[in-house]
Amino acid sequence: MGLDITWAVDWVRRSADVLSDHRVELITLDREIGDGDHGENMDRGFQAVLPKLDDLPAGSTPGDVLKLVATTLISTGGGAAGPLYGTAFLRGAGAADSSASLDGPAVAAVLAAARDGIVARGKAEPGDKTMVDAWTPAVDAAEAAASDGADAAAVLAAAASAAWAGAEATEPLVARKGRASYLGERSAGHRDPGAQSTALLLQAAADTASAAAGA
Repeated sequence: MGLDITWAVDWVRRSADVLSDHRVELITLDREIGDGDHGENMDRGFQAVLPKLDDLPAGSTPGDVLKLVATTLISTGGGAAGPLYGTAFLRGAGAADSSASLDGPAVAAVLAAARDGIVARGKAEPGDKTMVDAWTPAVDAAEAAASDGADAAAVLAAAASAAWAGAEATEPLVARKGRASYLGERSAGHRDPGAQSTALLLQAAADTASAAAGA
């Protein structure tokens, strides 16, 4: 089963709820190694998207939803997260193109484009203790699942599981990018907040797809 406009809109709504619920957690993670504003910025950015969803014109596609999220996060997200996630969603929208429904390979392509956008914008690599450490294993898992013939929901489930593992794996790392890099060795022992929010967003995407499949 492919993922259509209903899934895309529901994913954004679920993401807004999840980020609101985990706002304090993300603030705490970021306060330990960064500016402490990640949870606030993510919550504000996605809350700003919600009213705009009602204004999507008839015939809109998942790509249109991703582009709406992108432009909103870039203008309201704030901090490093706004431009990084904004670029991710914008690149993802480009990969989705005008397709009315996304199958497994298309979902994997969207996630890969999003990750590549983050890398291009933030210049981070795996091991730098950033959100890339969650995105890269997520993309690898999504592409592997899609190659095995998994449907869109299963591709997202694989991506989310890998993102959680990637986020956890940032804890022992010493940061080489961003504000956390200023701490040097003291950044070890803390989970990267961007990797954690990545896992939350991809889990929301997977949960939304799973709910749609079971409807």
